[in-house]
Amino acid sequence: MARTRNRLAAVLAAWLAITACPALAQDTAPGATWESLSEEQQQLLGQFRDGWGEMPPGRQQAMMHGSERWLAMTPEQQARARERWQKWRSLPPEEKSRVRQRWQRFRELTPEQREQLRAAYHRFQSLPPEQRQRLRERWQSMTPEQRQQMGERWRNMTPEQRERMQQRMPPPARPGGGGGGGGGGGRP
Repeated sequence: MARTRNRLAAVLAAWLAITACPALAQDTAPGATWESLSEEQQQLLGQFRDGWGEMPPGRQQAMMHGSERWLAMTPEQQARARERWQKWRSLPPEEKSRVRQRWQRFRELTPEQREQLRAAYHRFQSLPPEQRQRLRERWQSMTPEQRQQMGERWRNMTPEQRERMQQRMPPPARPGGGGGGGGGGGRP
């Protein structure tokens, strides 16, 4: 059981490294020797020891950083990471491809755009479940062209315009009826 857990932790550390530092996973970063890893990192990444020297330098750096992230996590964070990894592994290939494409588009955003998207996501998550469902349904009822137009309008807005638009969004619906008819919003 402990061996399986360590193997999963090593795979997760590698996954964290590559998803968090894709540039490092290429040959753009200097390598790291096995001996430069801490004892904890060596234990976590033990299954990669024999092939470490043949691994591209950027991949070594990414694995080293991923193992640092993993070792810095609380047990609860590690458990959530394991759950996400298991969920990822169970996705069909076409869904994995969609997720990779979304992740690539997210990485191409400016830091300001990423922060704005995170803020919009947190606002969406703070809405009551009924209102989130209405917004999802509204988004899903749009044509791809309408979705693209909405996204373009959102991206072309200044932060002040976005803030004003979000302030005009209807208040969260109250349990038992009334409240907002699914005004603007949805996903940017």
